[in-house]
Amino acid sequence: MRRSPPPRPWPAAIFASLRGGGLGVAAVAYIGVDYLRHLSQPWHERLQPALWAALAIVAVARVPFYRHWAAEVRSALPFVAAMLFMLAALLFEALSVRFVTAVLGLDWHRNTPPLPDTGQWLLLALNEKLPHTLVEILRARIIGLHHFLMLFMMLAFSVLFDSVKAPGLGLGARYMFTMGIGRLLRAITFVSTILPSARPWCASARYTIPAYPHHWAQKYYVPYASDATSIRQLIHLDMAYERVAAYIDDPRPDWGSMNFLIDFLRPSAFEGSSWYNLLKRAGGGCNDLLYSGHMLVAVLTAMAWTEAYGGFSSAIIWLLVMHSAQREIRERHHYSVDCIVAIYVGILLWKMTGFIWPMKNKSRDRKLDKLEKIQSRLMQAAKDSDMEEVRELLKEVELGGQEKQNSSNSKAMWLFSGATIFSTLTIVLLAFTWTDDG
Repeated sequence: MRRSPPPRPWPAAIFASLRGGGLGVAAVAYIGVDYLRHLSQPWHERLQPALWAALAIVAVARVPFYRHWAAEVRSALPFVAAMLFMLAALLFEALSVRFVTAVLGLDWHRNTPPLPDTGQWLLLALNEKLPHTLVEILRARIIGLHHFLMLFMMLAFSVLFDSVKAPGLGLGARYMFTMGIGRLLRAITFVSTILPSARPWCASARYTIPAYPHHWAQKYYVPYASDATSIRQLIHLDMAYERVAAYIDDPRPDWGSMNFLIDFLRPSAFEGSSWYNLLKRAGGGCNDLLYSGHMLVAVLTAMAWTEAYGGFSSAIIWLLVMHSAQREIRERHHYSVDCIVAIYVGILLWKMTGFIWPMKNKSRDRKLDKLEKIQSRLMQAAKDSDMEEVRELLKEVELGGQEKQNSSNSKAMWLFSGATIFSTLTIVLLAFTWTDDG
């Protein structure tokens, strides 16, 4: 007589569909509900809090049934280290953004025309050729930076439902470490050559930096900026030869030990009380920043989703990445080259950091080792037609690939799990709040 498998414990039975396409459905629902803000504000105000609450409740309800807290503990330190590294990279990027915006002064931003961009021309041409409905879909603000961040949060939380291989903190560490590397490379790239903005009015609307250039630019750039003969002479002599009038002194607030940043950030007289507040109010750069930081986040989310989860939802997310890229170009937040470079840099960086999240292969290796040890017993049970013994042996193989829990530390595990869930949900809320405007 065939024995039926034991029933799944609640809520595992309710949320077992997340191992199939449930996570993809939740992701599409999240994006769809958030897009209601453009279609029906009252429905958006009703459905969005309900969806957030539902997702939080099902995640917390699944915590007691999660079996991989030991793996999460081992990934906690790499996770914290990756977070600190990413925050340091973001600080360096913020300093670089302010510097490349301020060094040439507002007059340069006002008077320098944008670079020619064939991608922008192509999108304008397609507006004339494609059906109006399709053009409106391409113009629609379906997804933004905070959406991609939340999609990754949903992916990381899905370890609670065994939709993604544990540990979730390991996946988060890889994501943030890769993001930190990408941000450092981006800052080094755009600070090395300053490109004019695709939106020439941006700097005047956002910044209060001096109109005149920094004394470095006054000496090494401005005298040779437009005259071809001067540039040729500069190349020939390989040194600055023009005599420059006395430099205009910038305001110098008292920042204590951080006064060395004044030459890079160029604060105005009424915004120089704190270097940190100055950076926080910057809101992003105005000259072109090669490559796109928005697209880097989008591509890393898509790569993580494809590798960890796969399925139809990965294809949808990649379509959203492409939609976001053409919107960045269409709305002239970036040149086409910024989005193209961000896509292949993001893919290459994600492949490069695969060593940070290796638990999937380790679990498989443990199962193979266990299977090799019981191979003779399994063959004998199969010859004897002892299906009960075969099931028990296969169960041993499955359990052999799982993490062993230490029951003596159960209180510490519960404390760790509670702190992890609380801190992660807090990060989710802060990330959504701080990145809602891009």
